[in-house]
Order: sequence, then C-alpha cells, then structure tokens
Amino acid sequence: MKRIKFLRHLEENGCYLLREGSNHTLYFNPVNNAISTIPRHNDVKKFTVHKICKDLKITFPEGN
Repeated sequence: MKRIKFLRHLEENGCYLLREGSNHTLYFNPVNNAISTIPRHNDVKKFTVHKICKDLKITFPEGN
C-alpha cells in the first residue's frame, strides 16, 4: 500500500501526527491513547499495515 494513502486512512480514523523521527513517523490515536510508528518507505507492506492498525485499534483499509 502506498504510504500517502495509508497516512490518509490513519487521519480519516482520528489518528494524528505526533512527531517525526529520523527513520519513522509516530501517529497517535487519542480515542484509546495508542501510539504506533510508520516507516518512511514509499510502499508499506500489508503485514505492517495490519500491525499498525491493530496497534492503533482502528479498522483495516479497504482493498488491503
């Protein structure tokens, strides 16, 4: 999945950018106080997308 599309999915589900690290981006879900890191690759693997969604306790993106 393209990173930009995945970030859009996170923001549509109430998550927001917490901070930028050197190799990762941290997103925060204020509803359940969950934090997860998103790698800075153009394509994020399906397994990683599912793990991040599970960490943030949000739904998985459609078509993935």
